[in-house]
Amino acid sequence: MAHCRCLLMPFLYPRLEVFSKPLKASSRLLDTARVHRRHLHSEVSHSESSIQIPASPDLLSYNEHLNPPPEDYGRTIFADKCKLSLHAGSGGHGCISFLREKFIAAGPANGGDGGSGGNIYIQAVRGETSLHKLARRGILKASRGKNGQGSSRGGQRGEDVLIQVPVGTVVREISRYDPVTEESEKLRMTSNSASVEGNAHRDKWILYPSSDPSEYATADFPDLPRPRRSNLAIMQPPAPISMDLSEPMEQPILLAAGAVGGLGNPHFVTKTMVRPKFATRGGAGMRLELELELKLLADVGFVGLPNAGKSTLLRALSRSRARVGDWAFTTLQPNIGTVVLDNSYGRPRLHSVDSDGERRTQFSIADIPGLVPDAHLDRGLGLDFLRHIERARVLAFVVDLSIGDSVLALKNLWKELNEFERLKDRDTNRETEHRIVSWQAFGSSVSTTSPQDAEVETGKEDMMIKPGSQALPPLQMPPISSKPWFVVGTKADLPSSQANYAHLKTYLESVSAGKVALPSGKKHGWKGQLMVIPISAIRGEGVDQITGWTISLLNL
Repeated sequence: MAHCRCLLMPFLYPRLEVFSKPLKASSRLLDTARVHRRHLHSEVSHSESSIQIPASPDLLSYNEHLNPPPEDYGRTIFADKCKLSLHAGSGGHGCISFLREKFIAAGPANGGDGGSGGNIYIQAVRGETSLHKLARRGILKASRGKNGQGSSRGGQRGEDVLIQVPVGTVVREISRYDPVTEESEKLRMTSNSASVEGNAHRDKWILYPSSDPSEYATADFPDLPRPRRSNLAIMQPPAPISMDLSEPMEQPILLAAGAVGGLGNPHFVTKTMVRPKFATRGGAGMRLELELELKLLADVGFVGLPNAGKSTLLRALSRSRARVGDWAFTTLQPNIGTVVLDNSYGRPRLHSVDSDGERRTQFSIADIPGLVPDAHLDRGLGLDFLRHIERARVLAFVVDLSIGDSVLALKNLWKELNEFERLKDRDTNRETEHRIVSWQAFGSSVSTTSPQDAEVETGKEDMMIKPGSQALPPLQMPPISSKPWFVVGTKADLPSSQANYAHLKTYLESVSAGKVALPSGKKHGWKGQLMVIPISAIRGEGVDQITGWTISLLNL
């Protein structure tokens, strides 16, 4: 209404003068109401601040992170084993081009070569804890090289693919298809010449774009060059691939080099053919089928019965958002948490150095689903989660001190682990015997070719060897009984847990002194100092002792 104060406005719009007065009055009323409301709010806030609510101990001990609402649960996505199908990039086609300049009616050939296909690399990096990203994709393909261009310009290389995996990943080859090796083998079986007749492989050539498609059948192609391999192929690991990526890598490793590009038409210029109207196609890329498996799941693995408080303990030690609840089988797959020792802010909590001499700033913890009686017989959640236990560097047996006999619970856990190792050793021996004596050929009972590398069909006169696709044998892990371990007694804040804790402590002291046999029952088991740490995970009390004791075991 500021513009209504003009002298001409009342004469042109007389009703605006009438409406401006009630509007000004209403604005004054609104300003008065705002001041009154602000004054009233300040009095109420002052009266509320003067009231001191007594803080109860139960309210202070409650931690929303340790006992969260269901909305705070994070989605657990974990995979410690996956299969990948890798496709290296194919090469680009050669170009058919001729020089076009003023006063040059028929210039010479100047087509460029095709670009090489993309390579596939692998690298073990810190920070990755699972293979679920790779398992979800399944197939990784490097891009194809670009076709050659005129004026002797080569095609652009295809984009590479970098596979980043956690430290401790084992890479094993299941099968491969190498077009260069296959073509070289066919060439060796047909003739020993340096080249092969081009008319026999018309699918390897491309003609000038203006040519009629029927000319493919009548064109006289020269001899096809021998199959070529990329210069980077010398950096590939020998076949079959078997690598243990147990340390972080500064530079990636080449798994599959891309195929070379096709040759442009200048490569086929002769005295009789000055302007060739054909070029070669780019080579096909190599295909690999690999199996990736985590050898080291975490630095510490929680082993215990269902509803023993493992997930709550994981949340107390780290910022994990694992689901917690007062019922069995809350955890259905491993949850990985990270305990930060040095967050680069102030002094670190603990000083520790890893095996490489570098300062340890963190360590990982795996909350493994609970074990039930006869878990080695595939009861409960199956044998897969027993397999996760042997992939931890240190074992922490989580025992509930509020119910049952803690010593008996510890012995039952070790019983399941011993039975699992016994079954695994029996299966390994059986597979080894089957792999050594697999088939009979030419009067011999011992196979010189592993079925992992090839499958042999003997029903025909000519034997045909096909790439193998059988399952790989399981990884060989160190015995579980040889790993350092300790016991964590949860729910120690309850009054009924005192006697149970004293009984468990006395038992572990007897085992450390050699008066009682190890609960694993192995003579050559780990014989270090055993300790039980009483905690209250829901209150976050006593959990700092776990960090210090774990660091001392990791430094062994």
